[in-house]
Amino acid sequence: MSNYLQNYLNHISNTKNDLLARAIRKTADDIVPQYISNFSFKEHVVSLLVGDVQSGKTSHMFGLMCAAADEGFPIFIILTTDNIVLQQQTFKRAQVDLTDFCVCDETEYLKFTQNQLKKPTVIVLKKNGSVLKQWKNNLASTHFCIGNPLFIIDDEADAASLNTLVNQNRQSRINKCLEEIKKTSSSSIYLEVTGTPQANLLQTQKSGWKPYFIYYFKPGDTYIGGNIIFSDSSSIIRFTDNDEGKDILVDDEYPENGLLRAVLLHLVTSAQIMLNDGTVCNFLVHPSVRTADHKAFSEKIGCYLNELSQSIDEDTTQESLKLAYDDLATSKKDLLPFDTIYAFIKERLQDDDGIKILTLNSTVFFEDNTQYNDGINIIVGGNSLGRGVTFPCLQTIYYCRVSQNPQADTMWQHARMFGYDRDPQMMRIFMPPKLYKLFVDINTTNNKIIAQIQKRKGLEDIKISYPQNLRPTRKNVLDNKALSTFCGGVNYFPFAPSNKDITSLDKMLEKFDGNDVYTVSVKFVISLLEQVENSGNDWTAQSFIGFLNSIIADTPLAQAKLIVRRERDIAKGTGTLLSENDRKLGDSFTDITVLTMYKVTGKKGWNGDKVWIPNIKLPDVLIYYSVI
Repeated sequence: MSNYLQNYLNHISNTKNDLLARAIRKTADDIVPQYISNFSFKEHVVSLLVGDVQSGKTSHMFGLMCAAADEGFPIFIILTTDNIVLQQQTFKRAQVDLTDFCVCDETEYLKFTQNQLKKPTVIVLKKNGSVLKQWKNNLASTHFCIGNPLFIIDDEADAASLNTLVNQNRQSRINKCLEEIKKTSSSSIYLEVTGTPQANLLQTQKSGWKPYFIYYFKPGDTYIGGNIIFSDSSSIIRFTDNDEGKDILVDDEYPENGLLRAVLLHLVTSAQIMLNDGTVCNFLVHPSVRTADHKAFSEKIGCYLNELSQSIDEDTTQESLKLAYDDLATSKKDLLPFDTIYAFIKERLQDDDGIKILTLNSTVFFEDNTQYNDGINIIVGGNSLGRGVTFPCLQTIYYCRVSQNPQADTMWQHARMFGYDRDPQMMRIFMPPKLYKLFVDINTTNNKIIAQIQKRKGLEDIKISYPQNLRPTRKNVLDNKALSTFCGGVNYFPFAPSNKDITSLDKMLEKFDGNDVYTVSVKFVISLLEQVENSGNDWTAQSFIGFLNSIIADTPLAQAKLIVRRERDIAKGTGTLLSENDRKLGDSFTDITVLTMYKVTGKKGWNGDKVWIPNIKLPDVLIYYSVI
């Protein structure tokens, strides 16, 4: 009998901790019996594993791979983003953790064939067109895949994998390559893995990439995530001026600003950690996507450090360091004495290799400039800082990247502050207020998505909403013909409604007269909408029920406003429903769902049939997304 999963769990218990091993076991126990043990070995299915950013998804991925190997899956492919750092990071981790597997790098086709499936095989590939095409040919040229299933794990599956040409009726290269890899086998399980599932959830069934099941695993108790960093009581956030990122690039002086304060805090934090037998402390600077800006910020920070080194004995420099020390002392109660911290910083500043400034972007070869696993480091970069690259002991972040059309999933992935090996008492994140507000909004929606996943009845019930200035994901992976958007604060009603059971609606609404506005449960609003049908495609009760379910998944006691009017003499197919007074009345409630129920007389185009017509207005400011 195979024991790949148990061996892996024993390895995790011995090298990490029992709590993580138990969490992986729970994920396997929840997924395997229902979705892997009963796999038919004659179909291609897509699934989705969701975990918080940097919360241990790789460990859970490996656990599911081992469980699948126990169930007879012999060939596994792990896909990473097209990033050498990440691909190598994943490959080396697989070598360490998957000791019962034949672990192949993307250049090791010979190793793959010589193994002859004596051991379950895992191949770690970048989502690079050339690499994927080569391995499609490699897999097709062997006889291993013809009669064996593939188990494909797509880490960061919302990046690159989805069809970016869906609105041009064409297929993007990476998407096509992945489809062709699946087809080299008679059957497959394709496990999408991400901490930002917005794009995956908004796929259509027709695309072939909408998951047929979805699972969310909770992070460990020591995880530092959005609910800690962006809570009202957080001691972590430090605000900068909204335009500071631009001002720094044109300022030749060394004024007191957020970046300089962040550098000073990093020095104090590093001293505290290193003097307590720590081996690494990292500081991440994310100014923009432009490589020229990365260079400019790196040079600016170098000048800051040089200036500090030259003036380290001056009172003004000591006072600046003391202010940083006092800031940390507000949350870290056992800081070493300031004199001890100061002496350590002075020594490191005067050592040429005491503090490293590393630039990480597309123009820098990773082996030359990614030595951030030990020492005191300041890392500057853009897109290369995101999507799974892990920075150990990341205590300080300076984030001033501003986008004209911000995307929730991109922003969340580029914020590398989440994880386990941070001391929350000494974490400091510098960002302008407008970016902070976006992060708070993203965290709120993330919580709603997770709540829906945990309580959902089906994938079609998972709905997404964001403020009007924030998109869930990039437009080019969403099918415009199937994506519906609804604006909060706008009134929506069906043009050709009918009631499933008007008698039931009459009874449900009999206690509500036309002289008041009532506060009712959102669940009651859902029960009213369930009684309404529409013969056209302009309005579907199910879409709004989905949005309301997303509200109560996060807030079970959520309330709404209900306005009831009877004997309304309104013509069928009219371009407006509400009277001016009722529209103004509904508009006076901005942060809550408003449902207005009109019962028409049936005299104007209704064939004499009375009917209840719902008019719903979702909470203002948000845009609600639905796939039809």
